[in-house]
Amino acid sequence: MKKWTAFNSTSMSMRPSIRGLTQASAKGLKRALVQVAVLTSVLVSGCASQDRYIEWETQAPESFPKLTAIGYAPLDAQPAQTQSQRVLMAMQASKIAAYRELAEQVYGQQLSSNSSVNDWVLSSDSIQASVSGVIRGAKVVKTYPAGDHYVTELELDFSQVWDLYQQQNRPQKIKEITYF
Repeated sequence: MKKWTAFNSTSMSMRPSIRGLTQASAKGLKRALVQVAVLTSVLVSGCASQDRYIEWETQAPESFPKLTAIGYAPLDAQPAQTQSQRVLMAMQASKIAAYRELAEQVYGQQLSSNSSVNDWVLSSDSIQASVSGVIRGAKVVKTYPAGDHYVTELELDFSQVWDLYQQQNRPQKIKEITYF
């Protein structure tokens, strides 16, 4: 059984020239890659920061605002057996509500809404709100009963927040650069 291979004249004449170009271009490609590698290492070593020491300085903001928040909680809605337990639960709930309000002021509130239209008439509409964040340094200014609610007032002084966060996330600027 013989195998027949058909070649047209173009493919036969192209093969030797492609092979010749491939060997020559491989040497040229190697040379070009070596030149690029040497050039890259020279450029990268020129940008190295081993020849200087940078000293950073913490920079305080120009002003520190004070935020206030008020939280409310109903006494009657608290799930407790006695009145004193309801008062304690309302105190805690009003404090949490005040912290939520502070978090809304500091971090903002994320809203998610969904509306449904059926036959060109609004059939349902819902809005969900959420807030997420960490509040440190807030002080309880007042907590008191007001009718059938309990009220807690909080204050957040950003100068105290600055002092708390200064040890963790410091905004910095260059104080001095020493070259060697």
